[in-house]
Amino acid sequence: MKYIIIIIALSVSLKINAGEFEDKIVKAAIERTNHFVIYNGAYLSIDYPNGDVPANIGVCTDVIIRTYRALDVDLQKLVHEDMLLDFQAYPSKRIWNLNRPDKNIDHRRVPNLQAFLKRHGQELKVSENPKDYKAGDLVTWMLAGNLPHIGIVTDEINPKTGHPYIVHNIGLGPKKDDMLFDYKISGHYKYIPENY
Repeated sequence: MKYIIIIIALSVSLKINAGEFEDKIVKAAIERTNHFVIYNGAYLSIDYPNGDVPANIGVCTDVIIRTYRALDVDLQKLVHEDMLLDFQAYPSKRIWNLNRPDKNIDHRRVPNLQAFLKRHGQELKVSENPKDYKAGDLVTWMLAGNLPHIGIVTDEINPKTGHPYIVHNIGLGPKKDDMLFDYKISGHYKYIPENY
């Protein structure tokens, strides 16, 4: 009986922690929409760890990176360290013809984030049911011209469509849009860091 109570208590604690994280990550994502950001994915040398391109520029991945960084989670460091451990698990050689990790850009590339999320988060099902996409989930799409894209699901629902709003940057800076099904979904993930 004692072990059952401990397991139930642990399960409730994990759900509370996950719920708290989802609330925080959604608030941090929505806060990103208050920033003026020019869409610019140029390669820049940045600090490490906790490096960032100038605050007034960025791409879709920078929305995710900055959202997690608001919760003291450094995706630059996490992705870089994981790539140092297993470079072959990432598509950098195949897509960009790289032979080693690059702390300046790797975390800013959607296919690398997808590889990281598959390895360290949860890969969730891709469906056409908007109820399958929960607050704090990360979604990737393939845009026209084979351009990968990423955004984060909010807890706000468009009452007209029943779709959750997504925070993303598709060219006009961080925005909150009803665009979940506007493009072909290529991935669906949840990433809650170990320290939460």
